[in-house]
Amino acid sequence: MSEKIIHLNEGAIKQELKELVRNSVEETLNDLLDQQAQELTQAGRYERTEDRQGYRSGHYDRKLTTTSGEVTLKMPKLKGVAFETAIIERYRRRESSVEEALIEMYLAGVSVRRVEDITEALWGTKVSAGTVSQLNKKVYGHIETWRNRPLKGRYPYVYVDGIYLKRNWGGEYENVAILVAMAVNEDGYREVIGAAEGMKEDKASWQNFLKGLKERGLTGTQLFIGDRCLGLLEAVNETFPQAKFQRCTVHFYRNVFSVTPRSKGKDVAAMLKAIHAQEDKNAAKEKAAMVVAKLREMKLKEAAKKVEDSILETLTYMDFPYAHWTKLRSNNVIERLNREIRRRTRVVGTFPDGNSALMLVCARLRNVASKAWGTKRYMSMTHLEEIQKEQDHPAVG
Repeated sequence: MSEKIIHLNEGAIKQELKELVRNSVEETLNDLLDQQAQELTQAGRYERTEDRQGYRSGHYDRKLTTTSGEVTLKMPKLKGVAFETAIIERYRRRESSVEEALIEMYLAGVSVRRVEDITEALWGTKVSAGTVSQLNKKVYGHIETWRNRPLKGRYPYVYVDGIYLKRNWGGEYENVAILVAMAVNEDGYREVIGAAEGMKEDKASWQNFLKGLKERGLTGTQLFIGDRCLGLLEAVNETFPQAKFQRCTVHFYRNVFSVTPRSKGKDVAAMLKAIHAQEDKNAAKEKAAMVVAKLREMKLKEAAKKVEDSILETLTYMDFPYAHWTKLRSNNVIERLNREIRRRTRVVGTFPDGNSALMLVCARLRNVASKAWGTKRYMSMTHLEEIQKEQDHPAVG
């Protein structure tokens, strides 16, 4: 008895299923956009109601790449009300991470063929050599726009630091410094306000960097927090003479430990912490004098000298609200950003030039700032506002 043999074209079936899923995704997303437009205008298509907030004015097409392929979104055009949607916000965050990944692959020397394979596996579509080149140009343009954006509002606290990366210059390896500035704005949110290439952390580099921030609109700064690296303190005093400078206590401790025997490290650490545990600046100064005397008794003359010469630089935070002390006395908040940068740049190793290093650092900073790091309130600024009111209108009596 003869049997009928059925041959299945597996490739065609997979393609058909993928197209079916893509069409379903496209239809679902467009339905969501239409519903959101209806909620914003408080009226359906052609519906006349007293509660109507705006009017539809057609739509425009926008492409969105998904794992099922490229879909076309019909973005509603509204009059009288702005159209904002979580779908587009997710797309923007995704676009940012894709841009960063492309820069990393390019700088790490990944071949174009390999980039094509990776993008096809991730997004269902290949990215050609020409597309990679165009995307990198587009990414660099976006980063430059973000890096040079105008600064609006006031930034009472600004954290500054430099991170060293390797670059290949004429066949030789050398360090390149990327200077980074992070600030807390008048509403208490953290914001990366600047990043620039500096051959080294000298006065000229810091001065140019700070002048650039000032030209972009950095105002209202009362305190800079950073390490006492070469030229930074001078640059701050010259560029923002009205602002105070807080030396990072963590870096200060390390500086004292560098001339302290390991056997006495715990004792010295406890003494230094006791200074910064005082209830006010005068008490901290008195405690510091006692610590200096104690260090001399312990025959730690170099450590005593460092504490005596520099302790006041580490107590500036005590001029500000007590509620802010723990977040102002060290540079830890920007050090965490630097660790994230190093984790990413380790993939590349050595950069072809300083600008490539700057672009990848900025891509990482921009990506981090767009997430919970930049959208969660870092501190309440009401305490600072109260102090300013007291200074502006002192009590008479």
